[in-house]
Parts: sequence; structure tokens; C-alpha cells
Amino acid sequence: MSKFKKKKGGEMPAVNTASLPDIVFMLLFFFMVATVMRKDTLKIQNSLPAADQVEKLAKRNLLMYIYAGKPSSAYKQFGSEARIQLNDKFADVSEIPAFIAAERADKREEEIPFLTTVLSVDKETNMGLVSDVKQKLREVNALKINYKTRKGDALDGLK
Repeated sequence: MSKFKKKKGGEMPAVNTASLPDIVFMLLFFFMVATVMRKDTLKIQNSLPAADQVEKLAKRNLLMYIYAGKPSSAYKQFGSEARIQLNDKFADVSEIPAFIAAERADKREEEIPFLTTVLSVDKETNMGLVSDVKQKLREVNALKINYKTRKGDALDGLK
């Protein structure tokens, strides 16, 4: 009798899965880096006015967005007058102080003085609504305000 047996020739070797976790983590890391999360879904029409001197704001995590404009075609049940959108819901002007307080509560204490309110207002929205929003912002001492615009010639529509 022989002490060593020969293997029979037709078997396939097993698949080596040692590098599988590395590949999975590499794909996970790629998708985490490449994916952009959208914060708000616009429920209003928002064609921004043009401006020729535009700057990008540096720290996006210190921005609070207030949108104003007519409801888009999917939300016509809310009427045809200009409305305010805070986060993902329509709101009244009286709800702005609670929105600002909630945004401030989410931030660290040293970041609160640097919070900026961004007004993204449709160019067809009446200034009465914008004035009401600004008045409410003054009441809660949110005095750093920026207007969101698109880059272009501000005088194009006036000619």
C-alpha cells in the first residue's frame, strides 16, 4: 500500500475570497464620497434674479435657507400666491422664529454667531412677503442675510 494518495485530476480549486472585504469597503468608500445628499426638495417655483457681482459662501453648514415663490405645478392645491418654504414644508411667516430657533439648536454654541440666513426668492415674488420675512428675522436677531442669485447681467430684463 502506498502511503500517499494521488488527487484525482478533474476538481476546480475553491475561489479565494480573502480580498472580498477589501473590495466591498473600497466600493462603500467610493459611494460615500461620490454621493451628494440633497437637503431640501423645492415645492416652489424658484427662478432666481440675475446679479453681476456674485460670491459663493464658504461654509455651507452655517447656512439656513428660506425659499419664497409660487407653488410649483405639482403643488397647485396650495394656491397661486407666493408662499414660504422652510425645509421641506410650506410655512407661514409666523413660523420663521421657530425655524431659526431649531436651526440654532442644531449647531454648536461657537457657530451660532456665524449662522447666515439665505433668502432664495423667486424674481416674481412681491416684496411685501420678503419684507415680512425680514421683519421676523429681525425679531429673532438673525441679522446676517444673503440673497441667492444666479450669475448674469442684472439689467437684462429691464431693457
